[in-house]
Amino acid sequence: MPNHIIIHNKIKSFNKKIKVSSDKSISIRSILLASQAVGISKISNLLESEDVINTLKTIKKLGINYTKDNNTYRIEGFGLNGFNLKKKTTINAGNSGTLARLILGMLVKSKFKVKLIGDRSLSKRDFSRVINPLKLFGANIKSKNNLLPIEILGSDFLRPINYHENIGSAQVKSCLILAGLNTPGKTIIRSKISRNHTELMLNFLKYPIKIKRKKKFDKIEVEGLNQFRSFKYNVPGDISSAAFFIVLTLLSKKSNILIENVNVNPSRAGIINILNNMGANIKLRNTKIYNGEKISNISVRSNQKLKSVNCSPLHNTSAIDEFLIIFLVAAKAKGVSKFKNLGEMNKKESKRLDIAVKFLKLIGIKVKRFNDDISIYGNPSLELSSSFEIKNFLKDHRIFFLSTIAALTLGGKWKIHDKDSINTSFPSFLDKLKSIGAKIN
Repeated sequence: MPNHIIIHNKIKSFNKKIKVSSDKSISIRSILLASQAVGISKISNLLESEDVINTLKTIKKLGINYTKDNNTYRIEGFGLNGFNLKKKTTINAGNSGTLARLILGMLVKSKFKVKLIGDRSLSKRDFSRVINPLKLFGANIKSKNNLLPIEILGSDFLRPINYHENIGSAQVKSCLILAGLNTPGKTIIRSKISRNHTELMLNFLKYPIKIKRKKKFDKIEVEGLNQFRSFKYNVPGDISSAAFFIVLTLLSKKSNILIENVNVNPSRAGIINILNNMGANIKLRNTKIYNGEKISNISVRSNQKLKSVNCSPLHNTSAIDEFLIIFLVAAKAKGVSKFKNLGEMNKKESKRLDIAVKFLKLIGIKVKRFNDDISIYGNPSLELSSSFEIKNFLKDHRIFFLSTIAALTLGGKWKIHDKDSINTSFPSFLDKLKSIGAKIN
């Protein structure tokens, strides 16, 4: 079958209720923590995407067995440092930076050398941000230019560290927290505020971790080597997947959507605040707290009179994966939208900030960029009729999603390559679009 899609028609008005894919970040973390728990954990509604499947394959390589019964995965853990490693173990993280960085933190006490590899995109990403602090713990790590492949050999003489994480990366923070779990003594991390799924999950598991919110950072204290019991967890929907349907609805005429059971953790839901500041009508309904996570139904109504935004950098970490699709809204908004300090976008699966600028110019939008700041000159009457071909984007799933939503809302004739990239995070993306009326070939 061809690995591209063709879109020649905008989506018609719709009024739908849907569910999106399960939260990828929580899916990966729940598997990894279940592999370190004592007993059999039961995780339901797990996202079955490539990144998550690679996480399951990883724990299998490390001697952790799992089975699937209907919609529930049963994972048998043997506690901290409970991996049953074989010599010459190779782990393939595929496209997942989350898996690659978090698993390194869990291998600081590995008895044998483990080799970590990934796909072409992941192999271009800088791992110095985790390699350097893990060496401070005492782990033995070899890498050329801080890139994959990486070899790690644990140590029996680990020492807790006091570390200042100033990037605002949840992957780095979570890697160090997981390393701290396996290290005797108290590990202290001063972390620039970022996604907090790992901390919330450890709180849910009653692990001795303390989080103190300061003005510009979180102080996290981890007491190492405290075993925790197996658990049950039902994974909610992913705000990053919901984002594309939020914008699809917002930019379509006379449309409404209700997206059910989505994780709207404030450290992840920056897109809602940003779009509402632009005049969107996004409301949270039936909100509840589940194991520390904020879960809600998201109601969206279309709006043809959007306004520009001067986006505060305080939203950057909570919307870092959604800025691509936010930029599409800015392209249709009245006025000049300004975004600052977005260099972290270029540390993702592709250089997303660079690609976003090219994409906006491709569809006729004026963009000014200075270092990591960009200004987008919106055109509320933007309608496309030309032909567009989107390719060579390192199979970044979010570039594919962006292109698809642009095609369905702006018009034109589109050929979008690397359809299989959706398997990274949202395998049912195209089927979900078709269920609400999109014509995609």
